[in-house]
Amino acid sequence: MKDYIIQINKAFESRVRLGIMSILMVNDSVDFNTIKDMLQVTDGNLASHIAALEKSNFIVINKQFIGKKPQTTYQTTIEGRSAFVDHLNALEKLIKSNKT
Repeated sequence: MKDYIIQINKAFESRVRLGIMSILMVNDSVDFNTIKDMLQVTDGNLASHIAALEKSNFIVINKQFIGKKPQTTYQTTIEGRSAFVDHLNALEKLIKSNKT
């Protein structure tokens, strides 16, 4: 088995987790409802995937109040960015290897 296969990260196998990380990689921080709308998932579905990414230390959750309204935003961690880039690179190598 090629070395790049082991770099494919199971944490990103889900369409939702792949989407969350993709959104967060190109934005400094994003709020819950924006991610939910972009991925067209339910609150519970998104919350469970966010919890899994947080448990893996790939994202951080920031909670604050704006006025009297709570706002939750999400950001990637350095570890999360690195793991996601490695995952994408491994996928790219896999695709390229299957073309030959």
